[in-house]
Amino acid sequence: MHSRRERATKIVATLGPASSSPEKIRALYEAGVDVFRLNFSHGTQADHGRVLGLVRQTEKDVGRPIGVLADMQGPKLRIGRFVDNAITLTAGTTIRFDTDMTPGDEKRVPIPHPEIIEALHEGSTVLLDDGKVRVRVVKKGTGFIEAEVIAGTKLSNNKGFNVPDVVLPVSPLTEKDRADLFFALDQGVEWIALSFVQRPEDVIEARELIQDRAAINLKLEKPAAIEHLTRLTELADSIMVARGDLGVELSLPELPALQKRVVRECRRLGKPVIIATQMLESMITAPVPTRAEVSDVANAVYEGADAVMLSAESAAGAYPVEAVAMMDQIIKSVEHDPGYRGIIDAQRPEPGHSVADAVTQAAYHAANAIDAAAIVTYTLSGTTTLHAARERPRIPIVGIAAKLSTARRLVMSYGVHVVHEPEDIHTFGEMATKATQITVEHGFAHEGDRLAITAGVPFAKPGTTNVLRLVTIEKKAIEKKPVDDAPAARKRATAKKAAAPAKKAPARKSAARRAAGTRR
Repeated sequence: MHSRRERATKIVATLGPASSSPEKIRALYEAGVDVFRLNFSHGTQADHGRVLGLVRQTEKDVGRPIGVLADMQGPKLRIGRFVDNAITLTAGTTIRFDTDMTPGDEKRVPIPHPEIIEALHEGSTVLLDDGKVRVRVVKKGTGFIEAEVIAGTKLSNNKGFNVPDVVLPVSPLTEKDRADLFFALDQGVEWIALSFVQRPEDVIEARELIQDRAAINLKLEKPAAIEHLTRLTELADSIMVARGDLGVELSLPELPALQKRVVRECRRLGKPVIIATQMLESMITAPVPTRAEVSDVANAVYEGADAVMLSAESAAGAYPVEAVAMMDQIIKSVEHDPGYRGIIDAQRPEPGHSVADAVTQAAYHAANAIDAAAIVTYTLSGTTTLHAARERPRIPIVGIAAKLSTARRLVMSYGVHVVHEPEDIHTFGEMATKATQITVEHGFAHEGDRLAITAGVPFAKPGTTNVLRLVTIEKKAIEKKPVDDAPAARKRATAKKAAAPAKKAPARKSAARRAAGTRR
């Protein structure tokens, strides 16, 4: 009933035409998916609403929280059309780009983005068709640029283009994105993934729209964003290393080192990080991946990423369930490698200086010292559990969340087995008893095992991790329902009685009225 993953690193999978039936979604979950991604670059709102409903039904059927990430399309910069649908290019020649939307030819390329023309300058690089064509601006005028062809031989209608060395005056949220954003929020998704982020102001703009209705996943796609990595990570709730778009605008040899840097920064700041794009690309058409792809997934796990992601492999591929199962096997194999724990521990960031950091560090070391079966965290907003995940402990983290939305968000985090427990906790006695019952029920501990429990007091106040308690599981705690500490129970009962409105006593009849009533 309470299925648990035998791994710490999570799997995110994109749903699409190959995986949008109830049977496929259930099969993907059972194969290992923890979070489902809805890609708003494809499909309609009605399509995504229907699929989200199927995910929620699967969640009810399996009895476990499942996270959903709604990925916004973002601005799509594309050229216009050509008279003959495509043109031939020659390195060293010069070609004009302008805002006249008349179909172009070998000498002219239409661009329906005057703000982009305005932002470019002499020396700027423009990449077209996913980097297959590269040109450099040599002249700029009003409404046009002239550029030298550096590489590429062909360019066809409506191909995308990228400008890697210029911060573009473009919001990451188009009108389409805003409509999709509010639709996703109304549907109750846990995560909103932002595309095309360049500056901290982009995240602040999105936060004002989203408020606290969902968490923000920031997709690193633009080189400009790397310059603000620390600030952007602080502002976001999680990060996605979107290596496809990032790889177009960056030098490819720079990408592996950047990936490691982002994972380290996210772990330092306690934010979940997803490694995405082309992880098992060949499984779109083949039942097994290449050796290089297996190594790519394994490297992300060795780096300590919270999650790895499948895109077209699960959305449109011929083997979506097999791709998830393969990723699950790779992760398990790495995490059982005798050298894995040494690598993860060596990457542990310096401890923070807050009370929550101190408590979490103490819980980590205490759990190791007493050989605890699990670290249990009580959380309202998720902060307590995220602090525990930052440490990448060798033992499971059982995150007990009072809110379902928090439980679904935490599914993405490293090593966290989330339990939605709406029952109010008021005392340390209740906390310890509930923790022991849940860890035993979910198969993490048995009678005689020890637990390290962290929480915040007062219990209903978010962001107050300040309590560590070590307990040994006793048989009576497993068998009984949580009970109040007797003094606290009496105190609450007395307070409740005092707060209740006083009942009016029935009016007493006078002796004369009683006598009169008797005579009548």
